[in-house]
Amino acid sequence: MKKIIYLCVLLFTAAMNAQESTEELAKAAQNPLANIMSFPFQYDGNFNYGPNNDRTQNILNIEPVIPLMDGKIITRTILPFVWQPEFDKPSGSVSGLSNVELTAFYVPKSTGFIWGFGPVVEFPVANETFGSKKLSVGPSLVFVKMGKKFVYGTVINNTWSVAGPSDVADVSSFYSEVFVNYNLANGLYVNSAPIFTANWEAEEGQKWIVPVGAGIGKIVKIGGKLPLNLYAGYYYNVVKPDFGPESQLRFQATVMLPTSILKETPKTN
Repeated sequence: MKKIIYLCVLLFTAAMNAQESTEELAKAAQNPLANIMSFPFQYDGNFNYGPNNDRTQNILNIEPVIPLMDGKIITRTILPFVWQPEFDKPSGSVSGLSNVELTAFYVPKSTGFIWGFGPVVEFPVANETFGSKKLSVGPSLVFVKMGKKFVYGTVINNTWSVAGPSDVADVSSFYSEVFVNYNLANGLYVNSAPIFTANWEAEEGQKWIVPVGAGIGKIVKIGGKLPLNLYAGYYYNVVKPDFGPESQLRFQATVMLPTSILKETPKTN
């Protein structure tokens, strides 16, 4: 109990001492290599999904981003909780945790573009309904350019299965998120951040999902101090497999905390 109280005091102290402007916080929220702890909760509603393109899949991604070694290492973990229809039945749904993904970027010193590289590992912890059932690994790269108003860049990775049941299909999957953000006043911003994916093991004409769309976000401060990044966007898939969704509605709420929280100690009288 004492440790829990101590941690709460640390959180409160760091939040109350944070003096960053909303504009600075907005740029930090848009930079996947920022030296700041963030805890995104992202909801994806995938519409017109399934064999008849008439169902909805819901996903909640919890994506903690933790910098280590003064920001030289940035780790991102994705825990996807999925709710989707039972496609062999007229109604009903199934839910559970899909495969967990961990990426660790090394961020070298650089001028101009900020960049990082490292491994991405997908762990087959999903239940019987979701996930690939295979351990998959691969390389990941990220490039970011910070401007006065614009923040833009890309995250790219590809994973291949290296272990798992022999009677399960192999994995060879490509992922790329391309983001362009334009920052307005008071922590408000507009952006486009489509996520392009490809399943190299699929048949021709069934490999790619290519979306187009945009969104809007804003930094708000809970109690006037604790930063929260709120975002909403809509994307339409101009290319998709027959089974894939037609469009996606994306909502995200991200709690942001300075890395100094791990070093500060609460003041005592």
